[in-house]
Amino acid sequence: MAILTWVLISLAVWHFAVFVPDKFAGGIVGAFAAAIFGGIVGGLLLSGLSLPSRADTDVATVLLGIPGCLVALAALWLVGARAEAQREA
Repeated sequence: MAILTWVLISLAVWHFAVFVPDKFAGGIVGAFAAAIFGGIVGGLLLSGLSLPSRADTDVATVLLGIPGCLVALAALWLVGARAEAQREA
């Protein structure tokens, strides 16, 4: 259940990617994949590499997916922006 919540919160955060310039490596689809992957990995790392059970899933568990999602999106955006700057130069 925890992975489902991390995927869903990552999907919600990914929707805000339309507010930044599209410099993501792989475009918006790459940003989608990075957000989901980052949310799952970040949630796992912040929960101590354990999966909370269905009864242990609460709002705090949901929020654990946000930092990983944001880090993954930022990293992908920086990679894409650097590649675009190199193409222009």
